[in-house]
Amino acid sequence: MTDRAAPRPRTILHVDMDAFFAAVEQRDRPDLRGKPVIVGADPKDGRGRGVVSTASYEARRFGVGSAMPISEAWRRCPHGVDLHPDMEKYVRESERIMDLLHRFTDLVEPVSIDEAFLDVTGSARAMGTGEEIARKLKAGIRDETQLTASVGVASSMLVAKIASDMRKPDGLVVVPPGTEAAFLAPLPVRRLWGVGPKMEEALAKLGVVTIGDLAALAPARLERRLGTHGFDLQRFARGEDERDVVAQGAGAKSIGQEHTYGRDTADPDRLRATLLQIADGVAARLRAHGLQARTVTLRYRDEDFRTTTHARTLAEATDSGNALFRVASELFA
Repeated sequence: MTDRAAPRPRTILHVDMDAFFAAVEQRDRPDLRGKPVIVGADPKDGRGRGVVSTASYEARRFGVGSAMPISEAWRRCPHGVDLHPDMEKYVRESERIMDLLHRFTDLVEPVSIDEAFLDVTGSARAMGTGEEIARKLKAGIRDETQLTASVGVASSMLVAKIASDMRKPDGLVVVPPGTEAAFLAPLPVRRLWGVGPKMEEALAKLGVVTIGDLAALAPARLERRLGTHGFDLQRFARGEDERDVVAQGAGAKSIGQEHTYGRDTADPDRLRATLLQIADGVAARLRAHGLQARTVTLRYRDEDFRTTTHARTLAEATDSGNALFRVASELFA
């Protein structure tokens, strides 16, 4: 009697475009190259309202980041170049990039307009290792769009996502199977999905500062403090994540977009401006595909991973960003 062979580790890529909106603007306008560019979602008028959608790396050196209030961005970088988002253009570029990703595998799951997961496990025979595929993919994006992407390669979505953020811009980080826990261990615990400021504070009271601290914590202590949610976090801390990449097929019946803040916020102006940006992005993608939508669904997830979903069906189908934003705002309220 022989033991069954262990399943082959998956090869998951997370592709994240570098400062996407700002990079597109700098590519199309040579006069902006090397300058701090701040692309901001501004639902009203003038400086000081709304939030930063994307900041170029030149602006990030001054501490400007995504989801920061425009007023704060201008305080930190008063000589920055302020641009309003051109969602139609960004969606066109996103579609080109997603088409390119599909050359490597059918298992492509877009997360937002500028990032996606790929499962390339089945592509190894024809295209090589995960690292080789990632290098070809990065080169293809650079050659065809003159933009750069950072890529994480790992055996799970969680670790690939964290890896892609390690050496931006134009980074490539490979986490070989079996080394996930060691890779994660020295990183701050806030890098894990589901760890916001309140969760970080609760974990600090248990002596947890790094992901390795969380992985080593006695499960009973974690359960007393966090309940069953603690078990999920500890699995993540060990690099265990069995979620599958879910392909968005050509016959998809929905078009969506999401945004995750780097730090939690309850600022209504920031939330409203982000919601406007998402609505404009979804509307632009609808128009790019020649589609209209009748049902608007808003999903909101808090720092404890509690998810609330509300939906409304419209009397008439639409591809208007203003219409989607109006309904989404009512759902959010």
